Amino acid sequence: MATTTSENKVLKGGEFLIKPSDHQELFIPEDFNEEQLMIKETIKSFVDQEIMPLTDRIEKLEEGLIPSLLEKFGELGLLGTHMPEELGGSDMDYITNTLIGDEVGPSGSFTVSYNAHTGIGMLPIFYYGTEVQKQKYLPKLITGELKASYCLTEPTSGSDALAAKTTAILNAEGTHYILNGQKMWITNAGFADIFTVFAQVTGENLPNGKSGFTGFIIEKGMEGFTLGAEEKKLGIKGSSTRQIYFENVKVPVENLLGEVGKGHHIAFNVLNTGRFKLGASCVGGTKKLVSESLHYAMEREQFQSPIAAFGAIQYKLAEQAIRSFVAETAVYRTAQLIQQAEQQFKSDGHDPARAKREAAEQYALECSIVKVVGSETLDYVVDETVQIYGGMGYSEEGHVARAYRDSRINRIFEGTNEINRLVILNTVMKLAMKGQLDLMSAGMAVQNELMNGEAASPTYDGSYAQEQLLIDNFKKALIMVLGTAAQQAMSGKLDLKNEQEIIMNLSDIIIDIFDAEGALLRVMKIAENYPEKKY
Repeated sequence: MATTTSENKVLKGGEFLIKPSDHQELFIPEDFNEEQLMIKETIKSFVDQEIMPLTDRIEKLEEGLIPSLLEKFGELGLLGTHMPEELGGSDMDYITNTLIGDEVGPSGSFTVSYNAHTGIGMLPIFYYGTEVQKQKYLPKLITGELKASYCLTEPTSGSDALAAKTTAILNAEGTHYILNGQKMWITNAGFADIFTVFAQVTGENLPNGKSGFTGFIIEKGMEGFTLGAEEKKLGIKGSSTRQIYFENVKVPVENLLGEVGKGHHIAFNVLNTGRFKLGASCVGGTKKLVSESLHYAMEREQFQSPIAAFGAIQYKLAEQAIRSFVAETAVYRTAQLIQQAEQQFKSDGHDPARAKREAAEQYALECSIVKVVGSETLDYVVDETVQIYGGMGYSEEGHVARAYRDSRINRIFEGTNEINRLVILNTVMKLAMKGQLDLMSAGMAVQNELMNGEAASPTYDGSYAQEQLLIDNFKKALIMVLGTAAQQAMSGKLDLKNEQEIIMNLSDIIIDIFDAEGALLRVMKIAENYPEKKY
């Protein structure tokens, strides 16, 4: 099911800003093969038959319900599709795993529990665990016998995660770390068995004198480990969210995850994948709402006509469809890039865990884009869905009001969208400074064009020549602005790090370029390869 692309045509992280993309090399949802479509139908059937009829019970946090659904998902082999076969997984490719997350997207609170379990819950152990840790935990997490959770946020450290105050002190015998502190907003906490917990390692008798932010694997039932009450939330009411308290919890040294002082690598690299998975699920929810908006507008009559016949509603339906199309394209474009990188790392001799980790890290910029685009598209679409439904959209008797409440958390999850916009611009600048993104040459080329008064853009032919030229010019405008910002920062005239309004706007331009180019490439490919689906 892997998508093949010539190696020299595969763009690295951020290179879409300075290099062209071939629309025939782009993977789009219209390219799904027969096996992927069968998997898509399997997930859709599970959501429609096993989850949606239980929505009211899920919303009331019925004890054991979501865990039992995760176990059913595990019985179908759908909790380990991203894991190696030797651990009990099925090792499906990245695009197919994205398709699964996309199809799970409309299932509300279950989506949150599923993403937390399979993503930020399992991946820290897979990416950084020892072989003993992987063999001990992952096979049972894959079947659903064990459930996973991820514990990073604290009352005083949210976006500034590395400022965590939870401590881990190695005992005199060197056998256990003594954990004290508190975590909050922990998804799956009420039923999870395995927790990835981050703490500041301090003390005197530390191995090699190393200290700092560190990851640990904590098991439910350890003495001194207690849970707070379920949080009363605006949305995703059916997902378990609790505070966790650690009071002199004795954590065996073999439960250290990765290296002491290297917990930030775990946190940030796992979040790359978490952000991408969240964006994919948001797109799944978006497409469901677009369909339901259209269905309702065609059935609902006012003034002796379906409201879909009125221009104001037609605009809303069209805008929903356009934004959904663009966001979906961004998701699968990024999935393809990560999949290609993962394949390359494996061919270079990397083990599966390292290959997956480094592939996601290489496209951290694109993962942040997908998170922002997915969550903000869902928010727009669900808001317009409420408007199209009118009073019925505001009534808790229907499901649209729940979808409206549920969508809001996605702009906060996995790093707020403001943090992700900071990440986007910061990543571009870092790649440029390291010479991994040649903005300098691109900037000089644009500057020469301006001085000579001649455009150096290639000549485009065909139905979309004007649109291709516009994308080129969009990129040139960004490159000039980035160059000016960099020059002023280096001269001391601009402290770019503290100019967040500028950063946000620059990141929005980067996001818009990725979106616009992806949508154009998809339309071009559809026109050539799938004329029967031409929009």
